[in-house]
Amino acid sequence: MALIRLFFLLSILRVAFAATAEQWRGRSIYQIIVDRFALPDGADPTACDAGKQTWCGGTWNTIKDNLDYIQSAGFTAIWISPVSQNYVGERTPYGDPYHGYWIQDISKLNDRFGTADDLKALSDEVHRRGMYLMVDVVVNNVMALSNTTDLSKFFFKQQEQYHPYCPVDYSNLTSEQNCWLGDTNVYLPDVNTQDETVVSEYTSWVKDLVQTYNIDGLRIDAAKHVNTDFWPKFCGAAGVFCIGEVYETEVDNCSPYQGPEALDSVLNYPMYAALTNGFAIPGQLNLSAIADTMAQSKKKFKDVGLLGNFLENHDVSRWANVSVDPQSLYNAMTFTFMSDGIPIVYYGQEQYFHGASDPYNREPLWPSKYTNTTAYQIITTLNKLRNFLVNGTDDWLHSEAQLLTTAPHGISVMKGNVVSILTNIGSPPANTSVAVYTPWENNYATTDVLSCRQWAVGSNGTVDVEYTKGGQPVVLVPSDQLKGSGLCGYEAANSTKSTASMASGATSGLSRFDAMMTSALLVLLSLGSFVFN
Repeated sequence: MALIRLFFLLSILRVAFAATAEQWRGRSIYQIIVDRFALPDGADPTACDAGKQTWCGGTWNTIKDNLDYIQSAGFTAIWISPVSQNYVGERTPYGDPYHGYWIQDISKLNDRFGTADDLKALSDEVHRRGMYLMVDVVVNNVMALSNTTDLSKFFFKQQEQYHPYCPVDYSNLTSEQNCWLGDTNVYLPDVNTQDETVVSEYTSWVKDLVQTYNIDGLRIDAAKHVNTDFWPKFCGAAGVFCIGEVYETEVDNCSPYQGPEALDSVLNYPMYAALTNGFAIPGQLNLSAIADTMAQSKKKFKDVGLLGNFLENHDVSRWANVSVDPQSLYNAMTFTFMSDGIPIVYYGQEQYFHGASDPYNREPLWPSKYTNTTAYQIITTLNKLRNFLVNGTDDWLHSEAQLLTTAPHGISVMKGNVVSILTNIGSPPANTSVAVYTPWENNYATTDVLSCRQWAVGSNGTVDVEYTKGGQPVVLVPSDQLKGSGLCGYEAANSTKSTASMASGATSGLSRFDAMMTSALLVLLSLGSFVFN
């Protein structure tokens, strides 16, 4: 009886320590396709050709063994591609399911990537480092090579547990939710998420998945293609932060999927489109698109601070494929870190990968030799600053980003007491400048953390940025607020983080598992008679 009480108490604590949306707000995420991040020792590093659309050898263990590369850049979470069993059979017209999104039986693990113990070991190591683990899940569909496939190999085996075959009409929401994605080469049978049995089994499965592997968050594939009222039940059972893929670049079409009747968050496709519009070279260079998207988002999204900011992922072309200038990357990337939202970096972005659409945007990372590039260094600085601000006392994380300036070649955003000044002129020197009017006083001392240059504020709070040496981003922080940051010659603070700062989602040396066990021990000691008598 005592043992039963103990297990009951620990189960309550496990739920209590689930990572909430609020805790994810302060994280920064590195996105990984498991097959393409790192190779096991002895594997041929030249054998992977993204165009061949087949397995290259990455595993959960090789991620675990190479987490230093991610953590050294300051990331506080990883997002890995789906872990469930994928299609097993003859090679398809689109190759093999190396990416993990062609689900066969969601209740089984993908043995291409390792065992249950391997996935648990990855989770444990992520948490030992004070980081969070996000896992991609595919709920909308399974995968087949015909529209009359044998259902016995799937998790759901009854015909009524799938919608009847029909091609998607993207002008009709009901069709988008009930018809089949894919095409006549690879069909994606649509699971009937309105069916009560399906809902019940899905919620049981996801609860078990999260608890078994100590998962902190879920990225939901094709979330738009599932009836919205399914998500509160599913994510409620998971008990962790859910961010969904809603591939809509208009705020009006994307925003309804965030909220208590839908998902905690969505990937910020509207801002992705605006950043591409504003910074990509060649391109429209329309910075007003960013200003407009910011204004619309504040009005229509439930919480812009939880949106997932990105420039690349496995479904869009690499930034270097759409923009030839590295400064355009640095400026757009700075916006994703220093404005409202959770920054997400797709593996290889820091190595200037330039693949076009699928499959060429899913290159192996190892040929880069994990080089400490300029992009990697800028990401490291932005992460260090953001993590420092998240743990600060002025509540930078919950401060709403304010637009200070929009000009043809410059835009500036102020979040908390930090001003980011960004430009789309690119690398060549230009005889132009951007004047920004800040709330700061004349001669107020600030530091650009990207160059460590000191900036004094001019009259009327003006900051002028000249681009005679090219279009570099500028991130100004009051110099006296950098104490303890470890940036620009300031020493890093070594003080233990408070419980409040840990809850905000900043990195911590104490893992969720350790915290849970510590709390469990304290409760057991205080309630010893209850447990052991």
